[in-house]
Amino acid sequence: MSLHLELGAVIEASFADDLASPVEQKQDALIIRLKNGVTLDVRYAAADAYSLRWAYGDAESGIDTAPLHRGLATFPNHFHDAGGRIVADPITRPDALPEDNLHRLIRALLDDPMLGIKGIA
Repeated sequence: MSLHLELGAVIEASFADDLASPVEQKQDALIIRLKNGVTLDVRYAAADAYSLRWAYGDAESGIDTAPLHRGLATFPNHFHDAGGRIVADPITRPDALPEDNLHRLIRALLDDPMLGIKGIA
């Protein structure tokens, strides 16, 4: 079974009451729509190689593991906030299970779709 199929099943079971619609399976991604207005695009190439992008209103943010920002404490993972800054990733860890990272991110997005960035939406 593919990682995306497994993750979709885990998310539907764990967050059934928080989903606006069933998890969409795309060829290389999952699309998760939350009842609070967040749309999350999940792409895992491997357990430690991922891109997690979300939109909330007009604001877009994301977390990924592209090895580009060596100066960050969480290298290679990093957070692109809705204000355009690239900072240390406050949510995920490349050594964690994909379902654990996704669970932490969805829980954080349900609590605060902007992850603390105010005045952008």
